[in-house]
Amino acid sequence: MHSGALTILVIDENRIRASIIEAGLRDAGHEHVTVIRDVTGIAKRIAEIEPDVIFIDLENPNRDMLENMFELSRAVKRPIAMFVDRSDTASIEAAVDAGVSAYIVDGLRKERVKPILQMAISRFNAFSRMARELEDARTELESRKLVDRAKGILMKSRGLSEGEAYALLRKTAMNQNRKISDIAQSLVMAAGLLGPENNA
Repeated sequence: MHSGALTILVIDENRIRASIIEAGLRDAGHEHVTVIRDVTGIAKRIAEIEPDVIFIDLENPNRDMLENMFELSRAVKRPIAMFVDRSDTASIEAAVDAGVSAYIVDGLRKERVKPILQMAISRFNAFSRMARELEDARTELESRKLVDRAKGILMKSRGLSEGEAYALLRKTAMNQNRKISDIAQSLVMAAGLLGPENNA
């Protein structure tokens, strides 16, 4: 994510506080800054603006408002820096769970905006990379399990060795221009081994 031409959205119902964040962002060289002061219908506005980073500034947020903002941060999958006047441990933990990249308690000063922006982006990128790697590992494991099950089916039904069963899967995948795991999944499903829902 290139920090030079970022589109940044500032959500703050308080005009003065919003202008502090906006001034800090402009001082840091960011021109594409949109300020929204009304949080109603905010998800739709975010979809329209498509910001790279979101700053949310909440004055004395109540539990419902925080939960709404955390819900929003789970949905938008972007770096979010959230400022609150005061907080408790439960709110901080909830913010982390919701994927808020930077949760700043009582720290809204113009000169802090730039480092907070950089921190939010780098944390978001690190978190996204970890989530992607975890998903890749999970997919890889699932694929391996499927291939093993498919080999087992072929070994049993055709009396093949493990090597022959794998070779057959690989050859079929090449002929059909598909992944081995896709062929394995089709075979396992055809054999009705993925659970009752596939035996309809």
